[in-house]
Amino acid sequence: MNYLNTLLELNRLRKQAKFSPERIKKLQDRKLRRLLHYAWEHSAYYRRTFELAGITEDQLDTLPLSCFPTMDKQALLTHFDELITLPEVTQEELRKFDEEIEADRKPYNGKYHVVHSSGSTGKPGYFVYDENAWNSMLMGIIRAALWNMTMPQILKLLLKRPRIVYIAATDGRYGGAMAVGDGIDGVGAKQMYLDIKTPLNQWVEKLSEFRPNIVIGYPSAVKIMAELVECGEVKADIEKVISCGEPLGTGLRNYLEQIFHTEVVNVYGASESLALGVEMDPKEGMILFDDLNVIEMESGVMYLTSLYNFAQPLIRYRLSDHLTLKAADETDRYPFTRAVGLLGRNEDILWFEDGSGHREFLHPLAIEGFCIEGLKDYQFRQITQDSFEMYAEITAEASKSMIRSEMMRQMGRILAEKHLDYVQFYVNFVDEILPDPKTGKKPLILTEGKEENHEYNLAG
Repeated sequence: MNYLNTLLELNRLRKQAKFSPERIKKLQDRKLRRLLHYAWEHSAYYRRTFELAGITEDQLDTLPLSCFPTMDKQALLTHFDELITLPEVTQEELRKFDEEIEADRKPYNGKYHVVHSSGSTGKPGYFVYDENAWNSMLMGIIRAALWNMTMPQILKLLLKRPRIVYIAATDGRYGGAMAVGDGIDGVGAKQMYLDIKTPLNQWVEKLSEFRPNIVIGYPSAVKIMAELVECGEVKADIEKVISCGEPLGTGLRNYLEQIFHTEVVNVYGASESLALGVEMDPKEGMILFDDLNVIEMESGVMYLTSLYNFAQPLIRYRLSDHLTLKAADETDRYPFTRAVGLLGRNEDILWFEDGSGHREFLHPLAIEGFCIEGLKDYQFRQITQDSFEMYAEITAEASKSMIRSEMMRQMGRILAEKHLDYVQFYVNFVDEILPDPKTGKKPLILTEGKEENHEYNLAG
């Protein structure tokens, strides 16, 4: 989208945030019925599963969404080719594209935006957006990022050609990196990517040279920049901080606002729908974009229906986050549902120190992209200031020696990029990766005190 169209569409979308709750519900339902009909007509998977659930085409306009079947990522991986509504796109071709073509923001076949997400089988999963879906998502993200600003304030900010740094995992087809880059292009700003695998001394050099005035990124990564600012290694005059990719705790929010002297905008998204909501005040909760998605909680399970992606419809798709939902009423400032107690993934960072006292970090999302055939799941635990180990769960037919060798090779490359060649790394095979008994989630990094809750049977 060009600059003028971006502003016009942003203004239209912002007006929907002033609708009444009743009007938003009608808009949401109208979009939902259109999506259901489109899935029935163009997706063999949905037509079959709807019919197996006893749903007829005539009922698509009247049945509550709760009557429709649910699905999860494994079902998506298994039935990808018959679920997607693009006959020319197959999972195997996307996998070849992902493996053979260096990751950038260029669309697949010149028209489909492909977001890479690691799968439970060691094979990556893909979420596909056509141009209309991608633009709808981008506008949702831009609206979220500029949520607390008026249109005159937005125009004033953009006329200054802001310098935006994005600090996250940027070396793959990650939805955040791709969307942020395209969104920044859409508002005519200058941009710099700062990958979390970049050595810390280069952070200082790059940030000092670029002099960003807007920061976007994982809160745990933005925190590292804030620490560099606090200790005087980086000078920064930041007008806006946008947190995304991880849950943002109140303590970290307060710290970032104190260091950067500005409000933090917390954007909520996932590979399945990158524009889910925004949070400005933790006490008020996360504002969910009901005009772009339907989010349900059923027996403690969250289900997403994306209302704008017709290329790869996701209807009642299971996500792992845990929410408590509060419907909007006429007394609320916004007509959208609020989520209280958002519990998503919030990993710790591994910090290491060499014999000279030089410290360097390894962000968990830099190592989360391992895709090795036969590797089902894994966790990391730091042992000392210069060593860590990995617990690996593999399929019954997988070769331990092959997986260990490939894991060592990939990890060695990542450690070398971070100048962490001195760090020792070990692999332990276990029968099963166990979830945290308190949250029911499987943390990627086992922190001190948590490992005592995990009794692993080492499998050699």
